[in-house]
Amino acid sequence: MSSPSPDSLLGPADIRELAAVLGVRPTKQRGQNFVIDANTVRRIVRTADVGPEDAVVEVGPGLGSLTLALLEAAAHVTAVEIDDVLASALPATVAARIPHRADRFALVHSDAMHVTDLPGPAPTALVANLPYNVAVPVLLHMLDTFPSIERTLVMVQAEVADRLAAAPGSKVYGVPSVKANWYAEVKRAGSIGRNVFWPAPNVDSGLVALTRRSEPIRTSASRREVFAVVDAAFAQRRKTLRAALAGWAGSAAAAESALVAAGVSPQARGEALTVEEFARIAEHAPNKEPVQQ
Repeated sequence: MSSPSPDSLLGPADIRELAAVLGVRPTKQRGQNFVIDANTVRRIVRTADVGPEDAVVEVGPGLGSLTLALLEAAAHVTAVEIDDVLASALPATVAARIPHRADRFALVHSDAMHVTDLPGPAPTALVANLPYNVAVPVLLHMLDTFPSIERTLVMVQAEVADRLAAAPGSKVYGVPSVKANWYAEVKRAGSIGRNVFWPAPNVDSGLVALTRRSEPIRTSASRREVFAVVDAAFAQRRKTLRAALAGWAGSAAAAESALVAAGVSPQARGEALTVEEFARIAEHAPNKEPVQQ
């Protein structure tokens, strides 16, 4: 992997100058906090293990700090940006800062939650500084929509990073933990301080690495069916599964029957279950249609 030349990456003065020219002020509404430290974006690319064979999709590129570092390392980078001004400016930034790689860059001006296809080669990696307010739904949407994504490294709020990487039994294990684990093996991959952002956020950030499961979880239940059980279990996480899943099953008695059939204690709580156990419960949902042989 080649190293980015010092002049190609954006530093604090570059970021502020570019923002001033564009009339851009980061907005809380879109969770915008721009990375102003070149060493941090180098670290992200290195931790993501992006190489010359990778086609990377980046969500929320902002002014292009991470985009430029990704372009130096990857075969192709597609950036998805919702902001009109930022989307219109990014191709020019790429052309000016890293012209020899500009032909490897594509921009999708859209809400990432609505993206269903991407230009260029199928993405092998997702690397992004995700807007804090939509990080989990965007991550799950991208993993579901683009099964070619093998590796993911996202920077999110530290609390969200902890939740995504939490194991069963943890106090912060919940819906994001289970749903992310449906797609991938998830682990914390480092911490990021506040001073590398402009404006500096009021919270710390964390890196989360996800490696796509080599084989999907074996279950006759669909993703939608499994996720419905997960949502129901954690909507009332203090309750036993017998009580928490009563609405999902139609009654507490029906929930207990499904749990027993799945080999899960009706007295257990959602925070103790693996994604495989949630899948088994979904397989025994009341009125579930039998799988056609």
